[in-house]
Amino acid sequence: MSSAAEASKTQRLYLLLRHRIVSGELGVGDKLPSEPELGSLHGVSRVTVRRVLGQLEEEGLISRQPGIGTFVQHDGFRHPVKADLANVLAGLTEMGRATTARLLSFTYVKPPAPIARALRIAPDERTQRSVRIRAVHGEPFSYLLVHVPESIGMTYSEKELASKSLLGLLERSGVVIGRAMQTVTATLATPQLADALNIDIGAPLLGITRVIYDADEQGVQHLQAFYRPDRFIFQMELVRSKQQNQFVWAPSAGKPARKSKRSVYA
Repeated sequence: MSSAAEASKTQRLYLLLRHRIVSGELGVGDKLPSEPELGSLHGVSRVTVRRVLGQLEEEGLISRQPGIGTFVQHDGFRHPVKADLANVLAGLTEMGRATTARLLSFTYVKPPAPIARALRIAPDERTQRSVRIRAVHGEPFSYLLVHVPESIGMTYSEKELASKSLLGLLERSGVVIGRAMQTVTATLATPQLADALNIDIGAPLLGITRVIYDADEQGVQHLQAFYRPDRFIFQMELVRSKQQNQFVWAPSAGKPARKSKRSVYA
C-alpha cells in the first residue's frame, strides 16, 4: 500500500473515531473495539490503528490500559461553550467573562472591499484589524478576525484590546449599539486556522460573519469567526405561537439563567 493511501486511511479512521467521541455517540467509560477488531472493521493495518489511537490519547479523548482495553475518557460534547442565537450581543458579554482571549495581531489596514461595504465606510478608509484566539480551560475554540473603523479603533490601545472586551471598548468610545446581522455557515480549516486552533488541516469548522451597527445604522464592527464544533455550539429555544390565524415558531424570551458553578456561558 502506498504511503499516501495509508495516510488517507489513517485520517479517515481518526476523524471517524474522534467524531463518535466528541459528538457523544461514545460516552465516558465506553470501551472501544480491540486493535485487531478496529483494523478488520475499517480495513487498515494494526500499525495504522495504533497510530490513530495514539493521537486520540494525546488529545485526552481516550485512555489505553494494557491488558484491559481502550476507553473513552473525554466528555467533549456535554460541556461545549454555548451561544444563544436569539440573544447574540448579551451572549458575547457572558462569553468574554467565561473564557480567555489571546491577541495575535493588531494593525491598521485598508480592508477588503466587501468588509468596507458591510461597515458602510468610504473605500479609502482604514480599519483597525485584530486577530484573537479565544479559549476555555486553556483549550482554543475560536479564531476571531475583527475590523473596526479607524476612527473608533483609535480610541483604544493594543494593550487594552489584549485584556478587555471589545464590545466594552466600543461602548466606552461612545458607540451606541443598535443591532447585529449574523450569518452562520460550515467551512474547513485552512493551514493557518488549523495551526491556531490545534486541529488538522481540512477539519470542519463553524464559520460566522457578524456585522454590528450603531443606532444610526453605521457599521462599527465586522467579525469573521471560526469555531471548533466540538467545543462550541449554537442553540435557540423556540415557542409555538399563533400569529395572524396560523401557528409559527418564534424565539423564546427565555428565563434568566440560574447562577451555578457548573454553568457554561456563551
